[in-house]
Amino acid sequence: MPDAEPHRTSETPVIAFFDVDNTLMRGASVFYVGREAWRRGLISFRDIAVFAWHQFRFLAVGENRSHLAEAKERALGLVSGHTEEGLIALAHDIYDRDIAPNLWPETVALTKEHLAKGHEVWLVTATPQLVADVISSRLGLTGSIGTKVEALDGVFTGALDGHVLHGDEKAIVAKEFADARGASLDECWAYSDSSNDIPLLTMVGNRVVVNPDAKLLAHAREQSWEVLPLKRSSIREAQRRLKREK
Repeated sequence: MPDAEPHRTSETPVIAFFDVDNTLMRGASVFYVGREAWRRGLISFRDIAVFAWHQFRFLAVGENRSHLAEAKERALGLVSGHTEEGLIALAHDIYDRDIAPNLWPETVALTKEHLAKGHEVWLVTATPQLVADVISSRLGLTGSIGTKVEALDGVFTGALDGHVLHGDEKAIVAKEFADARGASLDECWAYSDSSNDIPLLTMVGNRVVVNPDAKLLAHAREQSWEVLPLKRSSIREAQRRLKREK
């Protein structure tokens, strides 16, 4: 985060919105949901192969709207018939086994900087709300805004409750959220890697593009937005440091 803090004209909240996939962590969180489901025998090898392909494509070239939609639909189908309590336990296992080791230390540090300045830090992501909640709570963030799945009597149906938070929809929800909390968008922040989040990045007064895809990088340069490049070596070093501390 740049040293210069936005000028605050009132005591209203300042919100920092963080995308999750390839921004807060390396790769797509939905892949790890699929992999854990395969480990538990909930899906077939063919299903996990599809998830793996989407993960490979995502790491290689960034988000693809049709691939992302298919992966999200498969992931939402996995929760059908399962209880909230069971899936919260699953989400904690996914966090410990797959998400925590793949967090970008640099962006995690940025969340802490915002919190230290008294800002609210909210994840805003297409990741299912239940998984986003676990990531947020384990990192000590303010909260999360994720894709909601319909539940009846505490059991998930596998259908969406609203829309996948992606592209324009993510920006709309974030704006409504900021307005409801009395936050000035000019003072808010947003972090993302994807050109699909240009609407979100554009609407706030402060934005940082993290490991951007080609389209977002070109747009960021055009607009003189700050670009934060990340290297996987930083994750490997964090993993080594964690092992030394155990």
